Amino acid sequence: MKVLLLKDPKDKDSGPDPYVKELGLYGLEATLIPVLSFEFVSLESLFEKLSHPESYGGLVFTSPRALEAIKICLKENSKSEAWSKSLKQRWNTKPAYVVGKATASLVEEIGLSPQGEKTGNAEKLAEYICSREKGNSSCLLFPCGALKREVLPTALKEKGIPLESLTVYQTTEHTNLQESLSSYFSQQGIPASIVFFSPSGVKFCLQHIQKLSGDFINHVKFAAIGPTTAEAMEAAGIPVSCTAESPTPQDLAAGIQKALRLQNCVCSKNTAHISS
Repeated sequence: MKVLLLKDPKDKDSGPDPYVKELGLYGLEATLIPVLSFEFVSLESLFEKLSHPESYGGLVFTSPRALEAIKICLKENSKSEAWSKSLKQRWNTKPAYVVGKATASLVEEIGLSPQGEKTGNAEKLAEYICSREKGNSSCLLFPCGALKREVLPTALKEKGIPLESLTVYQTTEHTNLQESLSSYFSQQGIPASIVFFSPSGVKFCLQHIQKLSGDFINHVKFAAIGPTTAEAMEAAGIPVSCTAESPTPQDLAAGIQKALRLQNCVCSKNTAHISS
């Protein structure tokens, strides 16, 4: 059975995409289609703030893209040197709060120690931060996207924990999205399952998918990488067959396998009923 993953492939240098690999273990043939493009902004302002760790109580990351912004900053020799010589060590005396393993691994790549990676979403990360920070603590620096949800900032504000947000990337539809989806559906047919990885993915893909699937859309099992994406899918009228327990390849693959197995059981029962 085929599964369509609406996400960017992992860096080619680091081997096969873990989601494709994990679904393959269940005998599912997964294909990736990039949905989003990112434009990085305010990078000078970002590095200026990173140059003053004494002004902050720690860092908050809810997206791998925010780490990519930092890595772009560090490509400049002078900034890379400043980071390696002192800034990295000074930030390492403060917490770097993260959502999920993908973001945590990127935090480690820039030499910091992540905290909260098992939280899995903004709501739980906010709870985690609130359990560790005091209302009179120093401000946390939050590099984020222009489309960030207000869940985390609102939760921290209610507890009196200061947070400084800085928009470091903007999200747009991938230039080849429509062409890639059309090509997939014409060559591969209707997949058994389609997975959304972000609310932006729902926004940019849904109309194309509805048009390409036609009446067969009712046969597709739609899956979400997490509760935030599931909410966006439900708001758009998409029935969510499964939501990964945590945003990992293992949990997503297990959830999809279960949803497809249940569908097969129902189909088998219906067939048996008709034949009898």
